[in-house]
Amino acid sequence: MQAFDYDQAFSRNLGWVTEAEQQRLRHARVAIGGLGGVGGVHLLTLARLGIGRFSIADFDVFDVVNFNRQAGALMSSLGKTKIDTLAAMALDINPEIQLSTFPEGIRDSTINDFLDGVDLYVDGLDFFAFDARRLTFAACERKGIPVITAAPLGLGTALLVFAPGGMSFEDYFGFSDCQNEVDMAIRFLVGLSPAMLQRGYVADMSRINLAERKGPSSIAACQLCAGVAAVEALKLLLGRGGVKLAPWASQFDGYRMRYVKTWRPWGYRNPLQRLTVFLVKSQLARSTSPKK
Repeated sequence: MQAFDYDQAFSRNLGWVTEAEQQRLRHARVAIGGLGGVGGVHLLTLARLGIGRFSIADFDVFDVVNFNRQAGALMSSLGKTKIDTLAAMALDINPEIQLSTFPEGIRDSTINDFLDGVDLYVDGLDFFAFDARRLTFAACERKGIPVITAAPLGLGTALLVFAPGGMSFEDYFGFSDCQNEVDMAIRFLVGLSPAMLQRGYVADMSRINLAERKGPSSIAACQLCAGVAAVEALKLLLGRGGVKLAPWASQFDGYRMRYVKTWRPWGYRNPLQRLTVFLVKSQLARSTSPKK
C-alpha cells in the first residue's frame, strides 16, 4: 500500500494556492457545527482542500431519510453516529488530520472548548437549530472568529459571512423579538436569501411546513454550498481579501442559472427585508390553509 504523503496528496491544489499557502491551510483549524446535509460535505471538501485541523460537533445518527443529500448516509452507516462516520471518512482522505470531536453537539458547557484555537467556523447546523446557532455565532463574535453560513435553498446556495467589521448575526436576523419558532424560521430564510430565487419553481408547496420543521432538500444544493463555502474559507484563512460581509449576501440558483448579490443595511429592519418576510408569510399561509 502506498504511504500517505501530504505534499503529494494536495499537490494539485498548487497553482490556485502557493506552496506556502498550502502549508498555512495544513495548520489551520476549522470548526464545523452539524455534520448532516451541508456539514458533512463541508468537512470532506475542506479536508480535500488540505486543511489539517478540525473541531466537529454532532449528536445525531444516520437514518434512511438522509440518503438524498447527506455525504455520510450509506447502508453501511445506518444507525451509526454522524460524527464517527464523517471523522472516519475525513481521516481516510488525510490520516494526519487532527480532529477534536464533540459528540453531544454544540452546548453552552462545551462551546469554548469547541472554538478553542479555531481560525474559522463553518455553519452546518440544521435549519431549525436556532438555539445552537445563536449560541455559536455569539461566541464566534466574542472571539473574533469569522463565520461562513452557506444554506442549501432550492436547487442552489445562499451565502452569508459574519466577521469583525461586518454586521452581527443578531443584528442581521433580529431573532430577539420573534414571537415563535415559525417567525424565526421565516426571518432566517429571508435573511439567508433576500433575493428568494428558489420561490419560482417549488413543485409542491404542501411539502413545506415550517411549523412541523419540514421542507424539501437536494444533494445538488448541498454540493453547491460546499464549493462556495470552501472558496470563502480559502480567502479568509489565507487573508486574500475580497470577502463581502453581512449585510451583503449572495445567492446562486442552479435551476435558474442566476447569481444575485444583495445588500440589506439594517438587516431585518430593512424595508425590503420586511416586505419579503410579509410576502413569504402570506404564501406559506395560503399553502397550508385547508382546501375547500
